[in-house]
Amino acid sequence: MKMVRMLIQVPEPLKAKLDALRTQGYTASGYIRSLLERELNHAQPIRKGR
Repeated sequence: MKMVRMLIQVPEPLKAKLDALRTQGYTASGYIRSLLERELNHAQPIRKGR
């Protein structure tokens, strides 16, 4: 699967929590990617214009 780069800004306290995940073997990118995949796989489709 081709990967694309995204640039996001997060508050410093959130970045500190992401950095702390390294002790558990995660990278910030890997953690965010797995979180997005999990959430988007379980997300309900949004209906527009009921």
